[in-house]
Amino acid sequence: MQWPTHEVRNQVPELQDYNLYRSDAALMAGVRHFGAGWHAQALERLGAELGSADTLRLGELANRHVPELSTHDRYGRRIDSVEFHPSWHQLLTLLRREGLHASPWSQPQAGAHVARAAGYFLHGQVEAGSLCPTTMTFAAIPVLQNEAPLFAALKDKLYSREHDPRDLPIEQKKSILIGRGMTVKQGGSDVRSNTTTARPVASGGHSGRGAAYLLTGHKWFFSAPMCDAHMVLARTDAGMSCFFVPRWQPDGSKNAVLIQRLKDKLGNRSNSSSEVEFQDAYGVMVGEEGRGIPTIIDMANHTRLDCVIGSAALMRQAFVQAAHHARHRMAFGKPLAEQPLMRNVLADLALESEAATLLMLRLAHAFDTPDDPLQRAWKRIVTPAAKFWICKRALEFSGECMEIQGGNGYVETGPMARLYREAPVNSIWEGSGNVMCLDVLRAIERETQGFMLVLAELRSHASAHTGLQKLLDALQADLATPPEQREILARRFVQKLILTVQAGLMLQHAPEEIASAFIASRIDGECGRVYGTLSSAAPVAEIIKRAWAN
Repeated sequence: MQWPTHEVRNQVPELQDYNLYRSDAALMAGVRHFGAGWHAQALERLGAELGSADTLRLGELANRHVPELSTHDRYGRRIDSVEFHPSWHQLLTLLRREGLHASPWSQPQAGAHVARAAGYFLHGQVEAGSLCPTTMTFAAIPVLQNEAPLFAALKDKLYSREHDPRDLPIEQKKSILIGRGMTVKQGGSDVRSNTTTARPVASGGHSGRGAAYLLTGHKWFFSAPMCDAHMVLARTDAGMSCFFVPRWQPDGSKNAVLIQRLKDKLGNRSNSSSEVEFQDAYGVMVGEEGRGIPTIIDMANHTRLDCVIGSAALMRQAFVQAAHHARHRMAFGKPLAEQPLMRNVLADLALESEAATLLMLRLAHAFDTPDDPLQRAWKRIVTPAAKFWICKRALEFSGECMEIQGGNGYVETGPMARLYREAPVNSIWEGSGNVMCLDVLRAIERETQGFMLVLAELRSHASAHTGLQKLLDALQADLATPPEQREILARRFVQKLILTVQAGLMLQHAPEEIASAFIASRIDGECGRVYGTLSSAAPVAEIIKRAWAN
């Protein structure tokens, strides 16, 4: 027999059955300001569904029951099949229903990218792994649109809002997902080291754009191997080229893309990433022959934005979990949320999260109007800078939020451990920090006038802040630095750039005293690197209330 040895008390209730959208004042205001107010009602509906206990449970289950690879069936036939827990397909059904894989392409209108970014941001707070095939499909569509015959055959299946998990040839599917294979064992970010080769199917016949090829080689990271097709880099006689490689060949037989094993990843465990080999795998050339890297980079511009959105989502959810915990947990005679030092930490985290949210919405707005010179500069220059900064801040941020919960945050039975393990992936995927910073420098060299437009826009909001003006002057002066020294200082430059951008956004969109607290702490040097070092003059109560009034 058992008898009670103690009373269970002072434990924090589960955070569930709340509206992710309605509880985020900065997100709601940003959606309206950046032209997506027409989508607010749908986002409110989605926010309630995502915050429900049932949907939150799906995220937990999809990460607990990880994908399983079967290379052969029980009769010994090669199938290269990855099986997922039903929760994975339920999450993809939700993503597909909301159009987060295609809506700006299938229903273009003012604010379409902002609307999609807000929905993606909400979903990223619940489950991040299912975003991987979603974002790769999203990024592949504008590239495939340039291939008229191929896109005509794929359009309805790409735009469909019905998730079809069946492993069948594309012609038999209601909808399809697109993955990607870029890196090889010896290369990583250096995609030019790729050794996979491609030769035309018809020897001496049709080759080049739109032609069929046979690919031989491997990919070290082949994301979402159960996607219906992948965009793959391989070498032809003319150089690195891009190929659309379907899971099934036109004759209905399985394509020779052999899954060697699934990656045993730190996080992102619901999503399958794999190592594959191509043994004369069928593919169709996409883009110009020898121009495969620029073709893939067109996709990367979109997926890098999604890295920013996904990391901002992780930060928002980590903060919400920490604030919820602090509000309900008693320590030393009163709730943690009423302890002065804890309030400083929470307010500092709230400032960081709001600035990240505003930045991802502003970038999405730039994608809505890419032909405008200023917006093009935001898209091309600020996107990699934001990916560098926001994805890195998510690591430190999630660790601080875990610490607020103490031991209860460190165990796998709660959500914080998953958020913490998920945080590093966006900083690595689509180019590490160094790659992003060097890309920013290259983009500025190519679009110097566009960068001047960005600085001018920022100056228009900095007149009342001496520290911010000095930072803008420093950024402009840095352009005169010799190239070899500029590369050494690339991380310093990008950090200054993004802090200036975030300060400008806070001045535009946050209450004045909250924006001033951000600038004082991040730019004027009133605090250190760790969270919780705001000055005593900071309006911590107002900051916390704005961030989490649920």
